[in-house]
Order: sequence, then C-alpha cells, then structure tokens
Amino acid sequence: MSKIYINTDGGSRGNPGPAAIGIVFLDSDENVIHDHKEYIGEKTNNEAEYVALIRAFEILTKSKWFLTNNGNGGEVICRLDSQLVVEQVSGNYKVKQDHLKELFAQIAELSKNFKLNVKFVHVPREQNKLADRLVNEALDEVAKSTK
Repeated sequence: MSKIYINTDGGSRGNPGPAAIGIVFLDSDENVIHDHKEYIGEKTNNEAEYVALIRAFEILTKSKWFLTNNGNGGEVICRLDSQLVVEQVSGNYKVKQDHLKELFAQIAELSKNFKLNVKFVHVPREQNKLADRLVNEALDEVAKSTK
C-alpha cells in the first residue's frame, strides 16, 4: 500500500490578520516531494489551518500519486499542529462557527471522491517545523513587499 504524508500549517499575524499557509508533501520514507506556501489574505489562525488543508487536498488531487493510488489502497496521513482542526475534521468535535463550517464543507466536498484511507493526526509544533517555516516565509515576503 502506498502512503503519503501531508504536513499542513496555517497562521496569522494578529487574529485575524495577514495569514498564510504552508504545506509539505512527504513520501512513505518521509522524504519531501513537494512543498507549497501561499499568502491567503486576512484570516484567523483557525481559518488559515483549514485553508491549508483545503489547498493540500486540491494539490493532492492533481498529483500523479493520487491518480495512481486513489482506489488502490493508498493512505494519506494529514499531520497538523492544530488539535482543534484535527478533532473537527475527524468528527470528534462539532464545528460551531459559521465561517469554519463553510471551510469544513469544502474539505468534505473535496474528499468525497477520495477512495483513500485518510487520517488526521495532531502533532506537536516541533514536528511541523517545515510547514510552519513556509507560513512564516510567505508572511515575511508579503510584509517586505508592502514596505
């Protein structure tokens, strides 16, 4: 069975404030195979965490790995340092805020065509350094360009 890890992070400077996402795709041996960073405008930290997961799924569905493994026993392990988002997308916590319900619905819509085993795992921030670094790089780039 083929496995892929996706580490995502989202953050804002201010809450809400300028926000960005960082995504790292790793193969089954945990080698980085793709990364993505993006400024996403004014958002809260939780919104940014959700947007990171949405964008990761969008990128995943366009990948060769997805086309090869969707329906063939592929496993996706999504690792986030936001315990709230992990618990919500896993179905353990209710999504109460309307703006997060919309993002939650986007994740459900994107993943409904997945014929993959998808797991959401909470990891400590120290184990999500690459994605966190991408968030900060995107925010720093925007801050420099607006000076």
